[in-house]
Amino acid sequence: MRVLLLIILSFLCFLVSCTTTSDPILNDFLRCLTNHSRYSTYPISEAIITYQSTSFQSALLAYIRNRRYSTPTTPKPLVIVAAKHESHVQSTVICAQQHGFQIRTRSGGHDFEGLSYVSSATPFVMLDMSNLRSIDINVTDESAWVESGATLGELYFNVGNKSNIHGFPAGVCPTVGIGGHLSGGGYGPLIRKYGLTVDNIVDAKLVNVKGTILNRKSMGEDLFWAIRGGGGASFGVVVSWKIKLVPVPTKVTVFNVLRTLEHGAIDIVYRWQYVAPKLPKEIFIRAMLQVKKNSTSGKLAVEVSFICHYLGDNEKLLSLMNRNFPELGLQQNDCFEMSWVESTVFWGNHPIGTPIAVLLDRPMGPPDFFKSKSDFVKEPIPKHGIESILDLMLKTGLDKLYMEWNPYGGRMSEISESETPFPHRAGNLFLIQYLGYWKEDKAETAHSYLDSISKMYQEMTAFVSKTPREAFLNYRDLDLGASKGNQTKVETARVYGSMYFKENFDRLVRVKTAVDPQNFFKNEQSIPPL
Repeated sequence: MRVLLLIILSFLCFLVSCTTTSDPILNDFLRCLTNHSRYSTYPISEAIITYQSTSFQSALLAYIRNRRYSTPTTPKPLVIVAAKHESHVQSTVICAQQHGFQIRTRSGGHDFEGLSYVSSATPFVMLDMSNLRSIDINVTDESAWVESGATLGELYFNVGNKSNIHGFPAGVCPTVGIGGHLSGGGYGPLIRKYGLTVDNIVDAKLVNVKGTILNRKSMGEDLFWAIRGGGGASFGVVVSWKIKLVPVPTKVTVFNVLRTLEHGAIDIVYRWQYVAPKLPKEIFIRAMLQVKKNSTSGKLAVEVSFICHYLGDNEKLLSLMNRNFPELGLQQNDCFEMSWVESTVFWGNHPIGTPIAVLLDRPMGPPDFFKSKSDFVKEPIPKHGIESILDLMLKTGLDKLYMEWNPYGGRMSEISESETPFPHRAGNLFLIQYLGYWKEDKAETAHSYLDSISKMYQEMTAFVSKTPREAFLNYRDLDLGASKGNQTKVETARVYGSMYFKENFDRLVRVKTAVDPQNFFKNEQSIPPL
């Protein structure tokens, strides 16, 4: 018995020594973490990476997806807790609160403004969810439990391996983390048939401000409503989600056809506005306006890609397109039939025929600098408006400038604005995403792209939603307003909150007041309590 006690004491000393630093404030926090997990079968010491650790930099950079937030002057967390069990999440919430540290929760690192791993208020702790990635699919009841650290690609791969007649309505980027995507709304090529990602969530597990794990029943319907599109990071840490799988045919059809100005792109885009939102629910056609550099001449040119996903075979698709959208001039050889899971590889910008195992890839580190903004369009844009924005994009002299136009209609027009915090439903023709990518790490290059994206946004003012000018939370944009320092005031938050959530903002504030009145869970664009 004495020998066993000595072994246990030695092990506990080892845990403490492994997480001891020269920083007394940090040491107190680490002791708190160790104390709260001492009886756990999952030692939290294995999940702790302090800023003094040799692996800190690589762990921080691994899931940063925007190089704008990986500069030497970007604020860094005091410690990263790369949780390997939900108990680590609980301990981190409890101890961060006791020590006055803010928390940033990162799943896949795709927050467009880096708020899942950067904070203007320091010191802060980053809770890295990337190790919590289990996926449990139940084909019998057409559901799945998915941990927040899993990626969309991993979910799609697992669904496809289990069934060829089930899918899930979510985004096209396979490396996006489940946690942020689902809590911000989530949409993809199945939006017109099945609605948003959040329209297909049936349960969740959340660690609240007290460090308690709640499910839908124990958290209550108000909080469950809030985390489905209102930004989960304002209310707690969502550890996992139960989603509803949707039926898909054994074969779907995709195409990606390119049209230039010389081939009537402006007329086709103009006509697209009247057609795409009214097509059968099974058809989703994105129009992507872009400025690209010719690989041979080096000259910039405007191109428009029309990218389609159809829940059916190519014969039916061709018939529908020739009848409803002959201006596109779609041909048989433009269309490719494949399984639903193979279509997610296509939408991930991989060549047709790429094995679905590519969905499991997790590329490390930030590849590019980028900036994004969003808009909603309720009335067709006149041809002169389309001409002016394309002319502006070309005159910037920059390549890799994009506008993605994503059609609404179908199921999106049938769901109430108040069903979830995401209010952009009936009355919208399409969602616009503005995007600019660059690789050169120079201040003047960044300024050029940021200025050009801003001018594109300004140019579209007359043609998009007004009072408020609506925006999509998953395309986070700090230009819309932000809370500074350690405060989140209702009057400040209402500026960006009304654009993201419209009238739903007030209900989100009431939920926040009830579940986190001291405003522990916060960021620069979080929901404040009253």
